[in-house]
Amino acid sequence: QVQLVESGGGLVQPGGSLRLSCVASGSIFGIYTVGWYRQVPGKQRELVASITNNGSTNYSDSAKGRFTISRDNAKNKLYLQMNSLKPEDTAVYYCNTNLRRPGGLMTYWGEGTQVTVSS
Repeated sequence: QVQLVESGGGLVQPGGSLRLSCVASGSIFGIYTVGWYRQVPGKQRELVASITNNGSTNYSDSAKGRFTISRDNAKNKLYLQMNSLKPEDTAVYYCNTNLRRPGGLMTYWGEGTQVTVSS
């Protein structure tokens, strides 16, 4: 199967930066999209950024201009560079991928990494 493991979260001051990483293992083929989501208590999980095979990216309004999503297919890694962090960016960040499988697309999630922005 497929396993996703995030890393790079932690405590950072407002205005600071973090780079999140996600490494995938298992049957990694037929990638349709990959992306980052985040979730805070009492809120639904929301899309932060995604990227397709042709490099097309999509960002939430909050992330646009501050965050950059990228991928390294050779290493099965996904990154999220986060700059100018704000307290409202505090959340658990999840790596996500949608893979082509018999019968359609399958969605996989990592366990998440905590990002806390506070002075």
